[in-house]
Amino acid sequence: MEIERKFLTKEIPFSLEPYYYVMISQYYISFSPTIRIRQSNNDYFLTVKGKGHLAREEFELPITQQQYQSLQKKCDAPPIIKKRYYVPLQYNITAEIDFYEGNLKGLITTEVEFSSEEEANAFVAPLWFGKDVTFDFRYKNTNLCIHGIPQPE
Repeated sequence: MEIERKFLTKEIPFSLEPYYYVMISQYYISFSPTIRIRQSNNDYFLTVKGKGHLAREEFELPITQQQYQSLQKKCDAPPIIKKRYYVPLQYNITAEIDFYEGNLKGLITTEVEFSSEEEANAFVAPLWFGKDVTFDFRYKNTNLCIHGIPQPE
């Protein structure tokens, strides 16, 4: 079960230079159900996600680079490419800050994963995280892949 909250971040009030990051490329094989392939640096995964916002089923399987490249050819939509920084917070929580590239350049989101829905609901985000978009379907990666950056409401 994946339990996470997602925020629309405008700017980071500190340097990210000391923090670990990965480059991520992900393609969608299917949007319903959500089936994606992801390259994270030199690691490759096939992921199946269930429906939901705050909490949803997730199954992830490591695959080889060759399998990734073969499956990539079956994807029609453009990939989501992002640089993800891992920033430790208090209480053993890590903020995952994504800087999107390509047709999503300029978009920054911050995600935090939790071990329970109670923990997720009790979390008070720092102000710099920005607007909570956990329940805004427009900011799901599948929707970003299809429609691009959402227009402000």
